[in-house]
Amino acid sequence: MKPYRSMLFVPGHKSSWAEKAVAAGTDAMILDLEDSVPAVDKADARKTVRETIGRVRQQGTRTDVWVRPNSYDSGLFGADAEEVIVPGLAGLFLPKVFNAEEVVRIDAVVSHIEAREALPPGSVGLIISFETAVSVAHCEEIAAASPRVSSLLGATGPNADVSRELGFEFTLEGLETLYQRSRIVVAARAAGLHHPVTGVWQDIKDLDGFRRFTLDARKLGYRGMVCIHPSHVAVSNEVFTPSAATVESCRRMIAAFREAEAQGHAAVDFEGQHIDYAHVKTAEGVIELAAAIGL
Repeated sequence: MKPYRSMLFVPGHKSSWAEKAVAAGTDAMILDLEDSVPAVDKADARKTVRETIGRVRQQGTRTDVWVRPNSYDSGLFGADAEEVIVPGLAGLFLPKVFNAEEVVRIDAVVSHIEAREALPPGSVGLIISFETAVSVAHCEEIAAASPRVSSLLGATGPNADVSRELGFEFTLEGLETLYQRSRIVVAARAAGLHHPVTGVWQDIKDLDGFRRFTLDARKLGYRGMVCIHPSHVAVSNEVFTPSAATVESCRRMIAAFREAEAQGHAAVDFEGQHIDYAHVKTAEGVIELAAAIGL
């Protein structure tokens, strides 16, 4: 999966909001068929989402399109998947997953629809949202359940499904979810998923709080934020974008090391810092990230 610094939720039944998401500069939008769509509007929302995917695809924007279907156990997932797995869909953002077996079953459904619609095999990714106690307890198995799994979401929002399930009280310091968030990062990295995402910040007007929330997530190992308001996108993109100074320093480090390596050395003093192969690999990762987001 390409790195997503920001992923913005868009209610699936509000078609025109997709253009607002693109204008906000989000790396990906999540057209929502679950919590933001009234029950009586679910069927119509599926058709609206399908049309929106096609329209955004024709516009050729850089913003990828994901869909959050209703959960697998809701009885609505099958109809959602049938309608929205079409050209232009990057993947499904899965809510309220319970275990690896569920992911395997979803993989089978997606594979069937891909083949029927003549989509490239494996082109529809899956992002797993950990909103249940069972899923957090089995996050390692879930992360490795299917090659389609592209990323993991370590959600921590106050008064939402995950806080109710785990019984924590949200604080800005985040100690109450440190174990949960850390374990999901480790599970992602162990499964070869290098861009885990987190969220969500629900205080729309408190951008300073959101910035701190986002910076703390980055320090912990997350690489993007799921946002619920366009005003959060710019902050998220900024926090998860390596600075020009950092990128340039990494380039100098790599150049200095390669020069030393050519002279038979595997370590070098770079601007007062001891560096070796491990540091160079980290620097190369920063350069790759910068290239992926167009820097």
